[in-house]
Amino acid sequence: MPSKLWPYITPGIPDELFERLPGIPMSKREVRILLISLLQLQSDSVVWDIGAGTGTIPVEIGLLCPQGRIIAVERDSDVVSLIRQNCDRFEVDNVEVVEGSAPECLQDLSPIPHRVCLEGGRDIKAILAEAWKYLQPGGRIVATASNLESLYGISEGFAQLQVRHVEVVQSSINRLERRGGSQSFEAINPMFILSGEKLD
Repeated sequence: MPSKLWPYITPGIPDELFERLPGIPMSKREVRILLISLLQLQSDSVVWDIGAGTGTIPVEIGLLCPQGRIIAVERDSDVVSLIRQNCDRFEVDNVEVVEGSAPECLQDLSPIPHRVCLEGGRDIKAILAEAWKYLQPGGRIVATASNLESLYGISEGFAQLQVRHVEVVQSSINRLERRGGSQSFEAINPMFILSGEKLD
């Protein structure tokens, strides 16, 4: 059933509709649209979102894939509560929020995923390698990097895991913002989005 707050069948929920906490990162609207398109979702996809932050990706996927199941992983209890608030806000009932630290907690997740979304992490290469173990054959993984260290870790991890059909996109987005009596374009921090497939 569609959300009253976002009664559409497209991604791209405006950022301001989500509840926020100071200092908790949030994938911006335009980046989410890119990321979700690269996941190549199906209506019943099982998706693990590791490092779910504010919960924007689980909410968007939950609305787009009503027969799917999304597992959102976060280590901080306050952030876990925030994700649940946003799921309730958008009336999403197919998201399970798991409080735990990746990669250690991944072995306890079920069911195993068709898609993995990896949004940052202190040891992103180790998280990537562990998530890859559980990704179903034919599944896709999408990972984001906002700094050089993460980009290098993901790139090296993709090579070692022999991820196939790799794509790398860098977002370069400017939004028209009002500042006093004038309007100007403000840049959104660039983000690398890496994606690929597990063939066997």
